[in-house]
Amino acid sequence: MKRLLALLAGLALIGAALIYWFLWAAPGPAKGPHTIIVEEGTSLYRLADQLEEMGAIPGDARSYRLMARLFGSGDPIQAGEFEIPQGTGGAALLDILQHGRPVQRLVTIPEGMPSILVYEKLTAVPHLTGTIAVPEEGTILPDTYSYQRGESRSAVLGRMQQAMVRELDRLWQLRRPTSVARTPREAVILASIVEKETGKPSERRMVAGVYSNRLRRGMKLDADPTVIYPITRGKPLGRRIRQSELRAVNGYNTYAMAGLPVGPIANPGRESIAAVLDPAETDALFFVADGTGGHVFAATLAEHEANRRRWYEIRRQRGEM
Repeated sequence: MKRLLALLAGLALIGAALIYWFLWAAPGPAKGPHTIIVEEGTSLYRLADQLEEMGAIPGDARSYRLMARLFGSGDPIQAGEFEIPQGTGGAALLDILQHGRPVQRLVTIPEGMPSILVYEKLTAVPHLTGTIAVPEEGTILPDTYSYQRGESRSAVLGRMQQAMVRELDRLWQLRRPTSVARTPREAVILASIVEKETGKPSERRMVAGVYSNRLRRGMKLDADPTVIYPITRGKPLGRRIRQSELRAVNGYNTYAMAGLPVGPIANPGRESIAAVLDPAETDALFFVADGTGGHVFAATLAEHEANRRRWYEIRRQRGEM
């Protein structure tokens, strides 16, 4: 009897070893690669059926669950999107789901991108689903956002807009008395102009200081990007501004009216918002390009005109005029 029991035990061990080596540890099915999206809280019990349908596991879901209990780790399954290479065995597949790095899909919204381009960018992402309308200008926080394959565009856009609400609220709490913005919306409007006027981070507070001075004095902002916005909705104009466009009255053109435009002209980044909430203390009222990608600032019109002449001479030397 003891010999029989020993024989049976030996056969069981041999059987378990065969199952381990040929069904669990060995390379998996020749099909693949596979992509699987695991939702938060999904168990291996539920996931095994999906893996069987995909042809990603050796045998069926029932046997895979049993092998996972016998030979696998008890660690939880991660949420996310996972790539399963062709020929991945049962043990390796479970390790990917428990300890592997999920596929990271990212979409980046640069500082100053207008909402029409955000709309076009999200619409062009092939792994997102559903449609969206062009979002309201100034409601999106420029940043890099992750998304999952099959996620809706509206969900991703919602995260971008929620991020702006949170960041704007945080920055508004840091507002200095020198800021001319009376509301968070005014801060976004002015920040969108600052964003479009300078590409140098070091100049943002100074540009904000100039525009703050002009607003306090009731002067027109004379900001070219506000002329372009109602023509292109923030896209590049591709030509010089016409005199008729400088005179146009449309709620945005700051050459034709004093004060802020009726709304933002882009989606400003956190640094530009912070700049208008804490502008540089300066007596400057004017600025013009200096030929290096930055600007030169002036407190008087005479200084400004001299700076403009130097800028025009630079442009003539470059063959731009």
